[in-house]
Amino acid sequence: MATSYLATVLKRLTLTAAPAAATRLVPSAALHTAGGPLAKNWNGHNTGPQRWLQYNKVIYPPQQQSTDGDGPAEVRPAYVCHQKTHIKYSPKKMWYVASFVRGMTVDEALRQLAFIDKQGASHVREAILEAVELAVRRHNVEFRTNLWVAESFCGKGRVFKGIRRHARGRTGEVEYKHCHYFVRLEEGTPPAHYYQPAPKTGEQQLAEWEASMRKRKVINSL
Repeated sequence: MATSYLATVLKRLTLTAAPAAATRLVPSAALHTAGGPLAKNWNGHNTGPQRWLQYNKVIYPPQQQSTDGDGPAEVRPAYVCHQKTHIKYSPKKMWYVASFVRGMTVDEALRQLAFIDKQGASHVREAILEAVELAVRRHNVEFRTNLWVAESFCGKGRVFKGIRRHARGRTGEVEYKHCHYFVRLEEGTPPAHYYQPAPKTGEQQLAEWEASMRKRKVINSL
Protein backbone atom coordinates (compact mmCIF):
# COMPACT_ATOMS: atom_id res chain seq x y z
CA MET A 1 0.00 0.00 0.00
CA ALA A 2 2.79 2.43 0.93
CA THR A 3 4.81 1.56 -2.18
CA SER A 4 1.91 2.19 -4.55
CA TYR A 5 1.06 5.44 -2.75
CA LEU A 6 4.63 6.70 -3.08
CA ALA A 7 4.76 5.70 -6.75
CA THR A 8 1.57 7.66 -7.42
CA VAL A 9 3.02 10.75 -5.78
CA LEU A 10 6.24 10.47 -7.77
CA LYS A 11 4.28 10.26 -11.04
CA ARG A 12 2.39 13.44 -10.15
CA LEU A 13 5.59 15.30 -9.30
CA THR A 14 7.45 14.22 -12.44
CA LEU A 15 8.88 17.28 -14.20
CA THR A 16 9.31 17.43 -17.99
CA ALA A 17 11.53 20.25 -19.27
CA ALA A 18 10.86 19.56 -22.99
CA PRO A 19 9.16 16.86 -25.06
CA ALA A 20 12.52 15.56 -26.31
CA ALA A 21 14.28 15.84 -22.94
CA ALA A 22 14.29 12.97 -20.49
CA THR A 23 12.07 13.18 -17.46
CA ARG A 24 13.59 14.14 -14.10
CA LEU A 25 12.13 13.02 -10.80
CA VAL A 26 11.95 15.18 -7.72
CA PRO A 27 14.50 14.02 -5.07
CA SER A 28 13.18 12.14 -2.09
CA ALA A 29 14.09 15.03 0.27
CA ALA A 30 11.45 17.16 -1.46
CA LEU A 31 8.79 14.64 -0.38
CA HIS A 32 9.54 15.31 3.31
CA THR A 33 10.89 11.81 3.84
CA ALA A 34 14.21 13.08 5.21
CA GLY A 35 15.27 15.84 7.57
CA GLY A 36 17.34 18.93 6.85
CA PRO A 37 16.61 22.24 5.08
CA LEU A 38 13.95 21.92 2.40
CA ALA A 39 13.90 25.40 0.89
CA LYS A 40 16.73 24.96 -1.60
CA ASN A 41 15.35 21.62 -2.80
CA TRP A 42 12.46 23.48 -4.39
CA ASN A 43 14.12 26.76 -5.37
CA GLY A 44 17.89 27.04 -5.27
CA HIS A 45 17.78 30.77 -6.11
CA ASN A 46 15.79 31.63 -3.00
CA THR A 47 18.45 32.95 -0.61
CA GLY A 48 16.01 34.52 1.84
CA PRO A 49 15.59 38.16 2.89
CA GLN A 50 18.55 40.43 2.11
CA ARG A 51 17.32 43.89 3.11
CA TRP A 52 18.34 43.45 6.75
CA LEU A 53 22.00 43.01 5.80
CA GLN A 54 22.00 46.25 3.81
CA TYR A 55 22.10 48.23 7.08
CA ASN A 56 25.71 47.09 7.51
CA LYS A 57 26.65 49.01 4.34
CA VAL A 58 25.29 52.38 5.50
CA ILE A 59 27.98 55.10 5.60
CA TYR A 60 27.25 57.98 7.99
CA PRO A 61 28.65 61.51 7.55
CA PRO A 62 31.34 62.76 9.95
CA GLN A 63 29.99 63.90 13.30
CA GLN A 64 30.23 67.52 14.39
CA GLN A 65 32.78 68.43 17.01
CA SER A 66 31.71 69.65 20.43
CA THR A 67 32.21 73.26 21.54
CA ASP A 68 35.31 72.44 23.61
CA GLY A 69 36.92 70.54 20.75
CA ASP A 70 37.48 67.30 22.67
CA GLY A 71 35.53 65.20 20.21
CA PRO A 72 32.00 64.73 18.88
CA ALA A 73 29.15 65.93 21.05
CA GLU A 74 27.42 62.56 20.93
CA VAL A 75 29.31 59.45 19.87
CA ARG A 76 27.38 57.23 17.50
CA PRO A 77 27.66 53.63 18.74
CA ALA A 78 28.73 50.97 16.29
CA TYR A 79 26.24 48.26 15.37
CA VAL A 80 26.06 45.12 13.28
CA CYS A 81 23.07 43.35 11.75
CA HIS A 82 22.98 39.63 11.18
CA GLN A 83 20.42 37.02 10.19
CA LYS A 84 19.86 33.27 9.88
CA THR A 85 17.44 32.24 7.16
CA HIS A 86 15.40 29.12 6.41
CA ILE A 87 15.44 27.72 9.93
CA LYS A 88 13.37 24.55 10.22
CA TYR A 89 11.41 25.89 13.19
CA SER A 90 8.04 27.48 13.74
CA PRO A 91 8.09 31.30 13.84
CA LYS A 92 5.59 31.28 16.72
CA LYS A 93 7.97 29.21 18.83
CA MET A 94 10.99 31.26 17.77
CA TRP A 95 9.27 34.47 18.88
CA TYR A 96 9.53 33.53 22.57
CA VAL A 97 13.28 32.98 22.35
CA ALA A 98 13.87 36.08 20.21
CA SER A 99 12.01 38.38 22.59
CA PHE A 100 13.74 36.82 25.61
CA VAL A 101 17.23 38.12 24.78
CA ARG A 102 16.24 41.69 23.92
CA GLY A 103 18.01 44.31 26.00
CA MET A 104 20.62 41.86 27.37
CA THR A 105 24.35 42.07 27.01
CA VAL A 106 25.98 39.52 24.73
CA ASP A 107 27.51 37.59 27.61
CA GLU A 108 24.25 37.51 29.55
CA ALA A 109 22.25 36.45 26.48
CA LEU A 110 24.61 33.57 25.73
CA ARG A 111 24.58 32.54 29.37
CA GLN A 112 20.78 32.49 29.54
CA LEU A 113 20.35 30.71 26.20
CA ALA A 114 22.53 27.86 27.43
CA PHE A 115 19.81 26.96 29.97
CA ILE A 116 16.81 27.17 27.60
CA ASP A 117 15.71 23.70 26.50
CA LYS A 118 14.32 24.77 23.13
CA GLN A 119 15.50 24.12 19.62
CA GLY A 120 15.27 27.81 18.75
CA ALA A 121 17.71 28.74 21.53
CA SER A 122 20.56 27.00 19.72
CA HIS A 123 19.82 28.91 16.49
CA VAL A 124 19.68 32.25 18.34
CA ARG A 125 22.93 31.45 20.13
CA GLU A 126 24.68 30.67 16.85
CA ALA A 127 23.37 33.90 15.28
CA ILE A 128 24.62 36.03 18.20
CA LEU A 129 28.06 34.41 18.12
CA GLU A 130 28.32 34.98 14.38
CA ALA A 131 27.23 38.61 14.81
CA VAL A 132 29.87 39.18 17.50
CA GLU A 133 32.58 37.75 15.25
CA LEU A 134 31.33 39.93 12.39
CA ALA A 135 31.39 43.06 14.57
CA VAL A 136 34.99 42.48 15.67
CA ARG A 137 36.38 41.60 12.24
CA ARG A 138 34.53 43.96 9.90
CA HIS A 139 33.05 46.76 12.00
CA ASN A 140 36.02 47.73 14.15
CA VAL A 141 34.47 46.89 17.49
CA GLU A 142 37.30 46.86 20.01
CA PHE A 143 35.83 44.75 22.81
CA ARG A 144 33.56 41.85 21.92
CA THR A 145 32.00 41.89 25.40
CA ASN A 146 30.93 45.55 25.02
CA LEU A 147 27.90 44.64 22.92
CA TRP A 148 24.22 44.24 23.71
CA VAL A 149 21.18 42.95 21.83
CA ALA A 150 19.40 46.03 20.53
CA GLU A 151 16.94 44.21 18.25
CA SER A 152 15.94 40.56 18.09
CA PHE A 153 12.96 39.30 16.15
CA CYS A 154 11.91 36.59 13.71
CA GLY A 155 9.90 36.39 10.54
CA LYS A 156 7.89 33.80 8.70
CA GLY A 157 9.70 31.72 6.11
CA ARG A 158 8.49 29.27 3.52
CA VAL A 159 5.86 26.71 4.40
CA PHE A 160 5.90 23.32 2.73
CA LYS A 161 2.76 21.24 2.66
CA GLY A 162 2.70 17.50 2.82
CA ILE A 163 0.20 14.68 3.07
CA ARG A 164 -0.45 12.60 6.14
CA ARG A 165 -2.43 9.40 5.86
CA HIS A 166 -5.30 8.70 8.21
CA ALA A 167 -7.64 5.80 8.77
CA ARG A 168 -10.24 4.62 6.26
CA GLY A 169 -8.29 5.91 3.28
CA ARG A 170 -8.46 9.56 4.31
CA THR A 171 -5.61 12.05 4.09
CA GLY A 172 -4.72 15.16 6.01
CA GLU A 173 -2.53 18.16 5.33
CA VAL A 174 0.63 18.78 7.32
CA GLU A 175 2.72 21.98 7.21
CA TYR A 176 6.51 22.15 7.53
CA LYS A 177 7.21 25.72 8.64
CA HIS A 178 10.43 27.70 8.37
CA CYS A 179 11.42 31.02 9.90
CA HIS A 180 14.08 33.73 9.62
CA TYR A 181 15.86 35.18 12.65
CA PHE A 182 17.23 38.73 12.72
CA VAL A 183 19.48 40.31 15.34
CA ARG A 184 21.20 43.69 15.74
CA LEU A 185 24.04 44.14 18.21
CA GLU A 186 24.99 47.61 19.39
CA GLU A 187 28.15 48.79 21.09
CA GLY A 188 27.90 50.09 24.63
CA THR A 189 25.85 49.25 27.71
CA PRO A 190 22.15 48.33 27.50
CA PRO A 191 19.54 50.69 28.93
CA ALA A 192 18.20 50.11 32.42
CA HIS A 193 14.64 49.66 31.13
CA TYR A 194 14.51 48.27 27.62
CA TYR A 195 10.75 47.76 27.55
CA GLN A 196 8.24 50.41 28.50
CA PRO A 197 7.03 50.26 32.10
CA ALA A 198 3.95 48.20 32.87
CA PRO A 199 0.59 50.04 32.88
CA LYS A 200 -0.38 51.48 36.20
CA THR A 201 -3.02 49.80 38.30
CA GLY A 202 -6.26 51.45 39.34
CA GLU A 203 -4.95 52.20 42.84
CA GLN A 204 -1.87 53.94 41.43
CA GLN A 205 -3.95 56.04 39.05
CA LEU A 206 -6.29 57.01 41.88
CA ALA A 207 -3.36 58.03 44.09
CA GLU A 208 -1.91 60.21 41.33
CA TRP A 209 -5.30 61.83 40.73
CA GLU A 210 -5.71 62.62 44.44
CA ALA A 211 -2.23 64.13 44.56
CA SER A 212 -2.96 66.32 41.56
CA MET A 213 -6.26 67.45 43.08
CA ARG A 214 -4.54 68.46 46.33
CA LYS A 215 -2.00 70.54 44.42
CA ARG A 216 -4.68 72.66 42.79
CA LYS A 217 -4.53 76.39 43.29
CA VAL A 218 -7.00 79.11 42.44
CA ILE A 219 -5.23 81.81 40.43
CA ASN A 220 -5.28 85.39 41.81
CA SER A 221 -6.53 84.19 45.18
CA LEU A 222 -5.21 84.74 48.70
